Amino acid sequence: MKIAIYSQFYKNKSLDSFLKLLEVLNKKSFQVFVEADFFAEINKNSFLELDTFTVLDNSYDLLISVGGDGTILRAVTYLKDLDIPLIGVNTGRLGFLATIQVNEIQDAIDAILNNDYNISERSLLEIHTNPSTESIGELNFALNEIAVSRKDTTSMITVETSLNGEYLTSYWSDGLIVSTPTGSTGYSLSCGGPVITPNTSSLILTPIAPHNLSARPLVIQDDTEITLKVSGREKQYLVSLDSRIATLGEHTIITIRKAPFKIKMIELNHESFLKTLRKKLLWGEDKRN
Repeated sequence: MKIAIYSQFYKNKSLDSFLKLLEVLNKKSFQVFVEADFFAEINKNSFLELDTFTVLDNSYDLLISVGGDGTILRAVTYLKDLDIPLIGVNTGRLGFLATIQVNEIQDAIDAILNNDYNISERSLLEIHTNPSTESIGELNFALNEIAVSRKDTTSMITVETSLNGEYLTSYWSDGLIVSTPTGSTGYSLSCGGPVITPNTSSLILTPIAPHNLSARPLVIQDDTEITLKVSGREKQYLVSLDSRIATLGEHTIITIRKAPFKIKMIELNHESFLKTLRKKLLWGEDKRN
């Protein structure tokens, strides 16, 4: 089995988890490749000899992310439409996506070897701009959300929003989040959006600090094409694709739709989205739950 490992944090906790993972994988005689920039950072004293990768191809069987949910969002940019399964070792805090704890690494690898897991297919969003935006390039997709927000100003922006060519409303706000079901537990949730199970065929529109008080999060079908036009006192605004940010001019037209491919997340049989939700939101702390 050919396995790729990705991480972006170089703190002791991530490094310790990576070394533990490496120890487990070496016992199984896997082909292990580590993302080149991460490996260069941790191997400044040349104490490891490992193969590295800068891009992935279809020869890989699995990508393991070591870090938090943000690390998984970065790892997705390597997967693109390659159909390689992804699993995350959690060294972060909340961990809705990275669900494997360090003390579970051995059991998780054994389960994967024994095909004792499920695949949770996660939909993504893709963005197109008119005029085109060079800084977005080929990485024009996001697993969690695409959001527009103000830049260089404390004033609100106006986000004129249309669905399938029909005008919906103009949000007077700090911005607007378009979220996938996977992203419903991320930025959208922080702004009052609903939690949606990952297999739901829906998208969420969540305004960021809206001034028009009637504006509320809206759940729509995931085959909807969303068009956004942003205006405001400043001539530029920000668009974010998960953790990646680009600057757009106010006359740029944004089109957002579901991406034509999905990401395969490995879900071990003792884990599920509902179990993770109860655990992360501390619902079990109330004896009535």
